Amino acid sequence: MYTGVIQGVGPRYCPSIEDKVKRFRDRERHQIYIEPEGLNTEEMYVNGVSTSLPRDVQERFIRSIAGLERAEFIRFGYAVEYDCVDARDLKATLESKDVPGLFFAGQINGTSGYEEAGAQGLVAGINAALGAQGRDPFEVTRLDGYIGVLVDDLVLKGADEPYRMFTSRAEYRLLQREDNADLRLSEKARQLGLLGDREYRLFEEKRAQLERGLGELRGFSVTPSLEVRSWFEARGLSAIREKVTGEGLLRRPELGWAELESLGFQPEGLRADVREQLEIQIKYEGYIRRDLETLEGVRQSEDLKIPPSLDYGLVHGLSAEIRERLKRTRPESIGQASRMIGVTPAAVATLLIFLKMCEKAAQRSTSSHE
Repeated sequence: MYTGVIQGVGPRYCPSIEDKVKRFRDRERHQIYIEPEGLNTEEMYVNGVSTSLPRDVQERFIRSIAGLERAEFIRFGYAVEYDCVDARDLKATLESKDVPGLFFAGQINGTSGYEEAGAQGLVAGINAALGAQGRDPFEVTRLDGYIGVLVDDLVLKGADEPYRMFTSRAEYRLLQREDNADLRLSEKARQLGLLGDREYRLFEEKRAQLERGLGELRGFSVTPSLEVRSWFEARGLSAIREKVTGEGLLRRPELGWAELESLGFQPEGLRADVREQLEIQIKYEGYIRRDLETLEGVRQSEDLKIPPSLDYGLVHGLSAEIRERLKRTRPESIGQASRMIGVTPAAVATLLIFLKMCEKAAQRSTSSHE
């Protein structure tokens, strides 16, 4: 890679020690982990020093580390270079657009990481089975979950370097939480025959409890009586000024189920996981609405121009990778930035907010001069 023989871009998020030395030469220390390879083995894996340096260099380097002076090598580090297909030649089902019935999944699509490979295997495997049965294809959208984000990024934009799935790549990440995965995906799993009768019945019971619990929260309310005001004051909380429902109370960050019950709310038979789900759902609601409004603003601002001289280092909230891509490409508008490979919807929203703030600051400056 350093002599130019290999033209490909290495994995950004698990670089070799020589790549770290080249990229972070100002650092004086680097943390490594000595990990046993298994329960019944004396082999140790040195995590953090992946390398393809010559064997004699590897020996001198590892033995220079305190505690590893007498280390014996069982297997030396080595480099891997692999080719991949252009994922833009695939459908959202991961079936080839040119060869019907041929599906691709894993690192052959330009990804890096076991989770990414497993996720693609699910999508490709499900659709291969559906195709063999003559049934309609199965797709996970960006709104459904991270698998949808992964596949959509690959088949629409491709990958110019090994792709990893991060929360920042998902514009709906506040909706795509571990606690509500069953609510988002159980119906799809049931339709595919992947969720048995017992599991689906448990899901239906939880969904019914959620609906009932939300109804009870909206039906319960407290008024700013002397007793209620005293309750808030005793806990150092700002008192309510008007009638508030249980849902409104639970929306406050300092209040939970225990406080609602102290105020007289007595739900019947709500399971602990249902209570937790309701509280998260209610407390996140405002943030989710704000994020959706921001994304809508991005869609409506595609023609907004980006100054050619913009210093992306001033845009707080952008990752080093995205800042690097924007500096290199210099998109002329928000729309162009949103279509760039590797630039996430969240990053585009951050850039849009920064440009709007600059625009308002310029307007204030003009008004003051006038």
